[in-house]
Amino acid sequence: MMGPVLAACLLIILSTAWISQANGATCKKDGGVCTCNDQTKNVDCSSKGLTAIPINIPADTDRLLLGSNKLSSLPHTAFHGLNKLTFLDLNYNELQTLPPGVFDQLNDLKTLDLQQNQLKSLPPKIFDKLTKLTLLYLQNNQLQRVPEGVFDKLAELKTLDLQNNQLRSVPNGAFDYLSNIKTLWLQSNPWDCSCKDILYLRDWINDNKDKVTGAQDAACGDQQSKAVLEITEEEAAEDCVYPNTTTAIPTTIITTLASSNDDDIPELPVPQENFQKFLGYQEPDHLPTQPQCLMSISGYLGLMMSLVLTSAAILYVIHFLKKA
Repeated sequence: MMGPVLAACLLIILSTAWISQANGATCKKDGGVCTCNDQTKNVDCSSKGLTAIPINIPADTDRLLLGSNKLSSLPHTAFHGLNKLTFLDLNYNELQTLPPGVFDQLNDLKTLDLQQNQLKSLPPKIFDKLTKLTLLYLQNNQLQRVPEGVFDKLAELKTLDLQNNQLRSVPNGAFDYLSNIKTLWLQSNPWDCSCKDILYLRDWINDNKDKVTGAQDAACGDQQSKAVLEITEEEAAEDCVYPNTTTAIPTTIITTLASSNDDDIPELPVPQENFQKFLGYQEPDHLPTQPQCLMSISGYLGLMMSLVLTSAAILYVIHFLKKA
């Protein structure tokens, strides 16, 4: 009678091992690339040369470190199921865009580090679900603009770093809902002080000098010796239009072009990237990379092996039950 008992035990052990492998393959102890701490719920995948986010990150992870890798894009489901995260580090990667909704399930997130990437823009509402966020690092990117209202839901935010980007202005009211902001970095951006849009930023800095780190260093792009907070209405007299490029086009030029004869209007080259956006073309959300494919194949092979062993154990139990 010991045969069926032993077989049943073997079945339980194999099933437990399979579940562990399926849920924890990202950790080194299970054959993955990340260091996982079960006590602190910390998963460290930094400095691994990753081009894709590892699969099967434990659902109860509190801190996820993905910095200093080679991530150039993220799938919109990258962090789905990780609603326990309070700290997410994506700094020193190669991110050029962020898909809409990528952070929508991270309702408890308090720190988001996106510094030192290649971001040129942010999707509208990208931070809307991060209502508990207190630290947001966006410095050392290539941001040319921020969407209107992109920070409106961040009432708990205490630190916002926007320094060393390509910002020429911010939308009117961009910082009005940051009721708990303590530190804001704005320096090392080419602020356009010839356009009326800059007056909102000037007034906000003047009203919040104690919160803007290096307020005097937020200087005009064309005259770095002059601070934004010193600009007058006469100096910022132009009504400027900011398309999705780095160049502001004064409305006086647009009016002149519109009133000119067709023969006098120069042909303006349209960047291929902007033309594709105009036509509604979008890059595929995410293509699997070689490391991710290899990890997936490894996981499937492990799953198949577990199923084979489990089937063998079941047949073993049936055989002994029939003999009994």
